[in-house]
Amino acid sequence: MSARESIIPVFVPHLGCPHNCVFCNQNRISGETEPATPETVIRETENAAAFLPKGGKRQLAFYGGSFTAIPADEQEALLGTAKTFLDCGEIDAIRLSTRPDAIDATVLERLKRFGVETVELGAQSMDDGVLRRSGRGHSAADVENASRLIKAAGFRLILQMMTGLPGDTPEKDIETARRIIALEPDGVRVYPTVIVRDTALYDMWKAGRYAEHTVGDAVEVCARLVPMFENAGIPIIRLGLNPTDDLSGGAAAGGAYHPALGELVRSRIMLGRARELLCGVQPGSTVTLSVAAGRASQMAGQHRCNTQALCAEFAIKRLKITENVELSGEEIRILDIEMPGKM
Repeated sequence: MSARESIIPVFVPHLGCPHNCVFCNQNRISGETEPATPETVIRETENAAAFLPKGGKRQLAFYGGSFTAIPADEQEALLGTAKTFLDCGEIDAIRLSTRPDAIDATVLERLKRFGVETVELGAQSMDDGVLRRSGRGHSAADVENASRLIKAAGFRLILQMMTGLPGDTPEKDIETARRIIALEPDGVRVYPTVIVRDTALYDMWKAGRYAEHTVGDAVEVCARLVPMFENAGIPIIRLGLNPTDDLSGGAAAGGAYHPALGELVRSRIMLGRARELLCGVQPGSTVTLSVAAGRASQMAGQHRCNTQALCAEFAIKRLKITENVELSGEEIRILDIEMPGKM
């Protein structure tokens, strides 16, 4: 989240969730154990006031559970407290996360009444078989229906998807991305599956009934997903679980947990683009690539793995990387090629 758009998170772990998804232990993922109350909203908002950047959009966000599935009076107590800060200008917007099958016209009318701006839906997959095996309790059609209702009601829509769920394949992940793009969300979050302790998925993995979706697997598939969303003009708000002390301390027992997963994915995308550029370069050449400012380390790769791979694959004598402020994103150009034997 940029300095122009700050989040005040209020976690409601497991509140409202009618199902136990195999991958989920929100207490460990969020680092929170107690359900949110109006007092929580007051405390978090007041504590954040001293640290939020001046002039930015301040958003109070209810994360963690299925907000619109909790009892209506509890929703209204939390939203009512948030709205007092909205009305007096202490915050600029309210957002929340929920399930696709916990959205209808009545729910959306309530959210509108309390000034909610953004609704995030946990789609996770658009493959009904994957959803069933993951214990989601909703269908892909529920995602499509809820998304259309949310957009028609004038809310900003954010969709969350996961990769590497039980029964998933890279091809199914790609199809999920295509169907999410067709719904025209205002942003997406992509969460490769992490095996968290004290979940059904952890037990499945230990019993050999689930094949781990490794960091390498996640990097490969996400390097295909990211350009799809970007080419469609859909911002990727988050790529990979937000690191917490609990997850880094051992709660993440396996799967695609890495504190810099986004960097690894961007690096893999740049590797693919460099490969396209270097096709046909004479073996033994010294090549200088130009990349956007701040992207040299991504191009080189972790421990210079991209540089080493390209030199080996194309028999390049040396690969140099420079930065150019005129370039942006993962854009790469060949700045110079020194042929073998050239003085």
